[in-house]
Amino acid sequence: MRILVLGAGGTGGFFGGRAAQAGVDVTFLVRPARAALLREKGLRIKTEQGTDVIEPKLATADALGGPYDVVIMSCKAYDLDGAIESIRPVMQQNPKAVVLPILNGMRHYDALDAAFGKERVLGGLCHVMATIGAEGEIVIMGPLGALIFGERAGGISERGEAIRKALEPAAFSPRLSDDIEQDIWEKYTFLSTLAASTCLMRGSVGEIVRSSDGERFMRALLDEIDSVAQGHGHGMRPKAQAFAIGTLTDSSSGATASMFRDLRQGGKIEGEHLIGDMVQRADKLGLQVPYLRAAYVHIQVYLAQRAARQA
Repeated sequence: MRILVLGAGGTGGFFGGRAAQAGVDVTFLVRPARAALLREKGLRIKTEQGTDVIEPKLATADALGGPYDVVIMSCKAYDLDGAIESIRPVMQQNPKAVVLPILNGMRHYDALDAAFGKERVLGGLCHVMATIGAEGEIVIMGPLGALIFGERAGGISERGEAIRKALEPAAFSPRLSDDIEQDIWEKYTFLSTLAASTCLMRGSVGEIVRSSDGERFMRALLDEIDSVAQGHGHGMRPKAQAFAIGTLTDSSSGATASMFRDLRQGGKIEGEHLIGDMVQRADKLGLQVPYLRAAYVHIQVYLAQRAARQA
């Protein structure tokens, strides 16, 4: 199986790099500047145990190679349109090729389905705490990562099993799900609560919870967002709910969403893709989500201010 990973940032670089390290046929589709750095220094994955250096196979827009069987899409949501165009030739090369997106949220599926057909777009998500270091290395800040994927209609397919088998040797956990829509919604519910809360309050989970009404706020925000998931038939299961409540009400936690970290640095954020989309889904269901809506207003103000600075 030949796998093309779109991007070699924190998520794509980690999962693709670990797969390549285990002997899986992986190629990274990257921009010219990133390609030059990777050719010079290799794909470096840094953990507490040390730094692994992988010599990656690279492709660029003018030299795609291929054909490929699977395209793992790991871009940020605000780069989605360009990412779709960059892989369109790849999808045309092989009519049986599938896209496996590991973006956060749900909105990207509409765009991918329109571009390639729903039958060619798997469901996917990942769990890994990774970022890009000062010298372009991938820095892992937590335990072993997990890549979860499956057929959006449910059940286990032959192609899903083939992907799982291909990724099995890699030093992360590949999991083939028979209910990937539920898994995606549970991550979306948790992540949008974390992002909305830390962006709105400009602080970590612990800082919010230690305030006089912080825990009440976090629980109410989670309930609002879970009500949207329930309206789509994918409310949190007990295990996911227990994890979310435990994590989001931990008064000692320094956790923040990557969206908040990007916002604090004045960077691009996935605000519309995550928070805006959740608010719009609530509106369509006729649900009242005042805390979530307040966070969305805050994010829109930030985006408007950033656009004015960029003009």
